[in-house]
Amino acid sequence: MSANGWLQIAVTLILVAAAAVPLGFYMARVLAGERHPLSRLLGPVEAAFYRLAGIDPAREQRWLGYALAMLAFSAAGFAALYALMRFQAVLPLNPQGFPAVPPDLAFNTAVSFVTNTNWQAYGGESTMGHLVQMAGLTVQNFVSAATGIALAAAVTRAFARSGAQTLGNFWVDLTRTVLYVLLPLSILLALAFVLAGIPQTLSGTVEATTLEGAKQTIALGPIAGQEAIKQLGTNGGGFLNANSAHPFESPSALANVLSIAAMLLVSAATVVMFGRMIAAPRQARALIAAMAILLVAGVAIVYAAESAGNPLLTALGVDPLQGNMEGKEVRFGQALTALFVAATTGLSCGAVNAMHASLTPVGGLVPLFLIQLGEVLPGGVGSGLYGMLVFAVLAVFVAGLMVGRTPEYLGKRIEAREIKLAMLAVLILPLAILGFSAAAALLPDALASLANAGPHGLTEILYAYSSAAGNNGSAFAGLNANTAWFNTTLGIAMLAGRFAYVIPVLAMAGSLVGKTRAPATAGTFPTDGPLFVGLLIGVILILGGLQFFPALALGPIVEHFLMLAGKTF
Repeated sequence: MSANGWLQIAVTLILVAAAAVPLGFYMARVLAGERHPLSRLLGPVEAAFYRLAGIDPAREQRWLGYALAMLAFSAAGFAALYALMRFQAVLPLNPQGFPAVPPDLAFNTAVSFVTNTNWQAYGGESTMGHLVQMAGLTVQNFVSAATGIALAAAVTRAFARSGAQTLGNFWVDLTRTVLYVLLPLSILLALAFVLAGIPQTLSGTVEATTLEGAKQTIALGPIAGQEAIKQLGTNGGGFLNANSAHPFESPSALANVLSIAAMLLVSAATVVMFGRMIAAPRQARALIAAMAILLVAGVAIVYAAESAGNPLLTALGVDPLQGNMEGKEVRFGQALTALFVAATTGLSCGAVNAMHASLTPVGGLVPLFLIQLGEVLPGGVGSGLYGMLVFAVLAVFVAGLMVGRTPEYLGKRIEAREIKLAMLAVLILPLAILGFSAAAALLPDALASLANAGPHGLTEILYAYSSAAGNNGSAFAGLNANTAWFNTTLGIAMLAGRFAYVIPVLAMAGSLVGKTRAPATAGTFPTDGPLFVGLLIGVILILGGLQFFPALALGPIVEHFLMLAGKTF
């Protein structure tokens, strides 16, 4: 580690914080239906969408209606994307002439992009034509991200309103988020990426001659446009197989910093939006503080582990002063690689600028654990906020047990119904992750997909299901996930991680919105100070630690001690 490295990390995070505040204020105005700078320009377009779809923007929905609208929209998106992939061979804008995507892979990919997971069991440049990339995957990058922000806005209204019945209108929230937030930001970022050297073209490939005189075919395409929403929407699915480690997706350190800042920006701004919508910015700052402390701790551990190098390589005579550079790009360095690793897994982004399987065991443990904490640091766009609010509800419940009084959060009494729904949501991740991982670790067909035996192989399986259920999408590499077993079970895990999680959260919001918001009294437990931040961090770590520590002990932890002993599988 070095002071220069920490300076790079600090400057990147400060840029995110500086941009997130005004963006969060703007998002609050957009989702509240207030006038804003783009109202005059895009207001007629918004109104036209409502007329064409037969939507009354003034008609709000109860939690069940909101949930059903979200499910119907997601199902339609899945069907459309699945059909595009299955009929790819006869559709236009397929300059490479790719065949139809196989059924199990098409199912997995359609589920992946609809749930904002963007897990990829295929090489983008060798599987998907331009039409599927643009009209299928990129569109879902926008609308799946907008769905998460819409859900966060609905949950926020549950705390902002008093004695109400409705949480907003899903169709209105979705339209406004895409039209006024994600689309303008993506256009600006795509232009910045083009200036940074990322290609944006409809050409399929270009041929180059290497220094040895051999011919090399290099994949091209509309990369910058997809890269922009990939990062801003915490999607993570790369146009190219190497993702953000590829020089066409991150050609320079500047492009890498832009990518990190972009994937953190909207998620952080959503928390600011929450504070603005409930008229209590101190509450939002408490949530951001908990997120930031855990995220920076993750960055520090990865940075320290990778900078220390690999004892196995040191024993072979490799200079340890450069740290562990296996699987990393020298144009990024250890510091920004560590920040990218922690950010993409503290978020539900899943983009990678280094191969996570090549991290040291401790370095690989951190991204895996951050995913298992629930993707709340600051999490996916929207999903990170409502995930953190679930933990906040559980934290005030624990505080209530300590002092023997009914817990409250933001003036709303937290009773048995809310706690049951919160716990139901929290238990989805361990059920999907540990259940499928245990099955895969016993099945010969699943084990045949592993490139490594022993604890590293177990980590590959555990990471895959953690990434799927956590709607992250990054891979630990080394695992051939393009099989019928993994395509199917990982797809089911993605569906559970998105929809089986959010339905109880919306039901909890529906219960809370009808309660009268009571003013704080002398006996109210403060939820905007350091005591609550510490309690919230403790609840997050205890839930993650107790549920996943035994599995982690058999994977990256035991691999770490084997490495120190000079052994490997």
